[in-house]
Amino acid sequence: MEQENVFEKVILVGCQTTEEDLRFQYSMEELESLTETAKGNVLMQVVQKRPKVHPATYIGKGKVEELQALEEELEPDLIIFNDELSPSQNRNLSAGLKARVIDRTQLILDIFAQRARSKEGKLQVELAQLQYLLPRLGGKGIEMSRLGAGIGTRGPGETKLESDRRHIRKRIDDIKTQLSVIVQHRDRYRERRKKNKTFQIALVGYTNAGKSTLFNRLTEAESFEENQLFATLDPMTRKAILPSGFTALLTDTVGFIQDLPTTLIAAFRSTLEEVREADLLLHVVDMSSEDYFSHEQTVNKLLEDLEVHHIPQITVYNKRDIAHQDFVPNAKNETAFISAFSEEDRRNLLLKIEQSIIGMMEPFHVLVPSDEGKLLAQLKNETILRELAFDEEKQGYVCRGFSLVDHQITGQLKRFSI
Repeated sequence: MEQENVFEKVILVGCQTTEEDLRFQYSMEELESLTETAKGNVLMQVVQKRPKVHPATYIGKGKVEELQALEEELEPDLIIFNDELSPSQNRNLSAGLKARVIDRTQLILDIFAQRARSKEGKLQVELAQLQYLLPRLGGKGIEMSRLGAGIGTRGPGETKLESDRRHIRKRIDDIKTQLSVIVQHRDRYRERRKKNKTFQIALVGYTNAGKSTLFNRLTEAESFEENQLFATLDPMTRKAILPSGFTALLTDTVGFIQDLPTTLIAAFRSTLEEVREADLLLHVVDMSSEDYFSHEQTVNKLLEDLEVHHIPQITVYNKRDIAHQDFVPNAKNETAFISAFSEEDRRNLLLKIEQSIIGMMEPFHVLVPSDEGKLLAQLKNETILRELAFDEEKQGYVCRGFSLVDHQITGQLKRFSI
């Protein structure tokens, strides 16, 4: 019973300004999922259709009054709006309603704050929260002043407000400095990986598409997996060994979402840099979701914004065991249909990844002397080896396979070409 007390009671409010009923309905359902992920119990949804949102109160005056009546009846702790509210909308709504008023952006930031594990993740969330808060500080005018209203109270209130702003700006600068140090560290790791020319694969996809589940099973790692939105926040990189023995690095990244707050895209850009450095993208799509099509489009749009849509991509349609009845694949690139829990599906996916990598390589046919043990070991891990046979007459190993064009091993093999 104690657990139930932890959940806050919530009313969701949405304003539909387009004719697209389905998209709006899905975004409201997503808001409900986000609320549940943040430990909120949704009492009801309030929806209004308008040509455009009300500039002062987001929803019309009549709907605000309806919300006030519902508040008396249901006594919610929180009212969550389905869009980012402007500072003045937030101020006006907070003045007219007793419950706390937050918007979709604050809700996502709250989930990110719960999920951040690493120092970098925590700093990025705090940065996004402070950047969101700064323009909205003015809304707290009455609380900031000592008495609340009237002559003689304006000075101290204003001073408090200014000092708060100054503290926030200083903290933002501090965080940016700390993050730049972390980014430099990551850049050094990346440079090292580039120098060693390790092949890099990044998992991308909508939040809760099953990236971490797949990541854990392809790499035997322990990335946090949960049937929730934004279960993964911090990128994790592990080795993945393909059927031929070729070793690649696989990175699990933060999930994408429709209308991702701009402060968050900016804050998580360094995390998403991992995607930019990849040689191959695995775009994981949840086949069981009703809204799979717009999820796929959202991710492709964000990949375009990150300027990584030119990187070779395999669209991995996941959860095929519970696929939605109306599911129709629409990817224009290479595709794979899997359940991340099926060993056979994962093996077929690894074979498909291997085929894609071969397309980026050049073939070799060499005779490696038997005393070149180190080179032979490298061939097994750093190239895709298709034939390895000992030739007694020539006292060497005949090897056929494929290697990355700009890998140092390709240069070494030229000496032993047949």
